[in-house]
Amino acid sequence: MKIVVCIKQVPDTTEIKVDEKTGTLIREGVPSIINPFDQFALEEGVRLRELLTEGDEKPEIIALSMGPPQARTEIMKCLALGADRGVLLTDRAFAGADTWVTALTLSLAIKKFDDVKLVLCGLQAIDGDTGQVGPELAQCLRMPQVTYVDKIEVEGKTIVAHRQTGEGYAVIEAKMPVLLTLITPSDFVPTNPPFSKIMKAKRKPFEEWDITKVEGDPEKLGLNGSPTQVSRVFPPPKLEKGIMLEGETDDIVKQLVDHLVKDHMI
Repeated sequence: MKIVVCIKQVPDTTEIKVDEKTGTLIREGVPSIINPFDQFALEEGVRLRELLTEGDEKPEIIALSMGPPQARTEIMKCLALGADRGVLLTDRAFAGADTWVTALTLSLAIKKFDDVKLVLCGLQAIDGDTGQVGPELAQCLRMPQVTYVDKIEVEGKTIVAHRQTGEGYAVIEAKMPVLLTLITPSDFVPTNPPFSKIMKAKRKPFEEWDITKVEGDPEKLGLNGSPTQVSRVFPPPKLEKGIMLEGETDDIVKQLVDHLVKDHMI
């Protein structure tokens, strides 16, 4: 049995650069981290591995990512955090993919693994915030999905997912195989693996796959195959520094009124 956790390397949000010709993010040479939603999904996968263990047979956790060669750093961290195997899809033919083609490419890789019973994805990536790849991946795999999950339980071979909704929670039972997209709890603190586990990670299986390995069509992958055309990408403007008012209540009120008058707000 295999658990696949989809990982995305995201740029440091203060260091975003955009290719003006293609409208895509420039990732090479930019400081990057594991998408925080995905790290939570990985750590949940490690927890679920113990719950899904039957006898001496433990599920294998595969950390799967698509990105430039530098994304190897994030995969190695996933191995240190408990993943058993890492696979990085890296090829110029994959570059510039929109969410649909990203999901398609990931699905081609997942179909190469035998006995995948659980696919875990973070709710969204902090560099795009679309939340589309997980559901699109489930469609590509023809796999049932539960989104906005913030708690997972296991009952035999059934996954019990607590899903956030606009009205509260829905508790959904799903037979495996199933894909879940996970919400990161507010109290989640990402684990920093100790040096001993980082060294052990170097001995775990790690592979880099190109387009030939997933048997993909260059015309249907990457920027060539992406139906979404981005007209413009830009970082949000920096907010002006706020003003802190100090003193007794009456004094603060007077200062506030003075500022509002000065800015012609009253």
